[in-house]
Amino acid sequence: MEQLKHECGVAMIRLLKPLDYYEKKYGTWAYGFNKLYLMMEKQHNRGQEGAGIASVSLNTEPGREYMFREKAEGKDAITEIFSRVTQEMAGELLMGHLRYSTTGKSGLTFVHPFLRRNNWRAKNLCLCGNFNMTNIDEVFRFLTAQGQSPRIYGDSYITLELMGHRLDREVERLYQEAREKGMEGTAITDHIDNHVEMANVLRTTMSHYDGGYVMCGLTGSGEMFAVRDPWGIRTTFYYRDDEMVALASERPVLQTTFGLECEDIQELQPGQMLIVHRNGEIQTPPLIPTLDGRGMATNEASVHHTSSACSFERIYFSRGSDRDIYQERKRLGEQLTQPILKAIDGDVKNTVFSYIPNTAEVAYYGMTDGFRQQGYNVRTEKVVWKDIKMRTFIADNSERNDLAAHVYDITYGSLRPYEDNLVIIDDSIVRGTTLRESIFKILDRLHPKKIVMTSSSPQIRYPDYYGIDMARLEEFCAFRATMALIEERGMWQLVNDVYLACKRGGENHVRALYAPFTVEEINAKIVEMLRPKGMQAPVELVFQSIEGLHKACPNHPGDWYFTGHYPTPGGTRLCNQAFVNYVENEKTRK
Repeated sequence: MEQLKHECGVAMIRLLKPLDYYEKKYGTWAYGFNKLYLMMEKQHNRGQEGAGIASVSLNTEPGREYMFREKAEGKDAITEIFSRVTQEMAGELLMGHLRYSTTGKSGLTFVHPFLRRNNWRAKNLCLCGNFNMTNIDEVFRFLTAQGQSPRIYGDSYITLELMGHRLDREVERLYQEAREKGMEGTAITDHIDNHVEMANVLRTTMSHYDGGYVMCGLTGSGEMFAVRDPWGIRTTFYYRDDEMVALASERPVLQTTFGLECEDIQELQPGQMLIVHRNGEIQTPPLIPTLDGRGMATNEASVHHTSSACSFERIYFSRGSDRDIYQERKRLGEQLTQPILKAIDGDVKNTVFSYIPNTAEVAYYGMTDGFRQQGYNVRTEKVVWKDIKMRTFIADNSERNDLAAHVYDITYGSLRPYEDNLVIIDDSIVRGTTLRESIFKILDRLHPKKIVMTSSSPQIRYPDYYGIDMARLEEFCAFRATMALIEERGMWQLVNDVYLACKRGGENHVRALYAPFTVEEINAKIVEMLRPKGMQAPVELVFQSIEGLHKACPNHPGDWYFTGHYPTPGGTRLCNQAFVNYVENEKTRK
């Protein structure tokens, strides 16, 4: 309901045969670009602020371009960049990116991919990714201590410079190796191009980072790579056969693009790299290698990391057409039947069930199935409709708010006035703005006996620092309600204690603010704060439990937005800092 910007999309293709093979078999030189286009369009939900593509052609003669990049801004960026593709850009290595900004920085400068040029093919580097780093200050200081001076302060550019620096060192290592073997001239270049160890480059780069990421890239000499963070926060999938290797942020994208079954596709594991070398050899080594019996690092060991895969990916951001995500969202809805029954006093006969379009629809199916499995004959209606995005061009704020309130509409006559309860499910309740400004107002026009507003996710209490655009505590209605309860009960010593503890650092001290209150107490305060003036129908909130979340999504235990248990030290540090900022800003306003 409340759109969250998050989760950029990545797409990569490595054609393993000569380019004329695809033209002969599929009838077009643009086979690779056509597939990349489809992969990006199928991930359009993951980024509408900008898009970019890059390609690398192998075995191009000196004096001709071999590495191309196109970028554009806006929701039509995909169409725009592919309209510029020419046969000259055809290459064996293709990469695409869709951008949602979580840093507040906009403009073509910040649209991926990022390109670092050099006259040595092997030193050319092109990067894109789905990531947000929590310790960019530390990495910046490390780079400047090495004598570098990055032109732009941002995790994308700093990562490009750091990885580029490590790639330079790798090339220089190979140069010395070639010289020691007696090589000269282009033989040295060929040796470098054919022996770059991207695993070394990635390990010496990504070991500096704290954050959630899938980092993807191409080099001018023909290396393609992707690496997933050791905590498994961000996710990606890949497919390989004798014609190609393809990678995307979501599994159904690969299924649709290449006509695959779920079992054909592999998920890149936490702390695992996917590397396709210039010669087409494919490796999936661990980012942090384990040691063999002699104490030597090995690339063949399995990856051993505790997964903190993002649960919000399953609840909200990923496409619901994924086989497993579809079932998980249904389970999230099904598990809410008992608290809903309590909220309506068991009166299913006089209750209408519905949902907020469009992302809560699958949870709604699970919720109604859950009631039917218990023998209830549920009444279902499409009560709420989402209209096209309305352009709020009127300058006056009050008029703009009034227009924004009409993004949703209702089905008149779908309830019996003053007789029927209305249970309506959404996937998440974050800020509460849409409830206050639109949903509650229009639902009240139907005159329900009671509204039970249901969320298939738990209360969102803590910021995210791994790629979702919710970094301030005061954005969350659960946090604002908790602070209101603290004020009502004169518990300001708790606020001061937490503030001082947050300044000292360590564990997540913000969790102590919620400890004195039950979920039900916070729910009641949220309703009080979000209830529009003049609204008649009583409202009760029902949230998913933490236990229910993990039962529904057992393979994605990352729940820091709900519990405050961040998987990395950087997340905990930034959460504590968020509360320090909140308190100090409140003091300034007063």
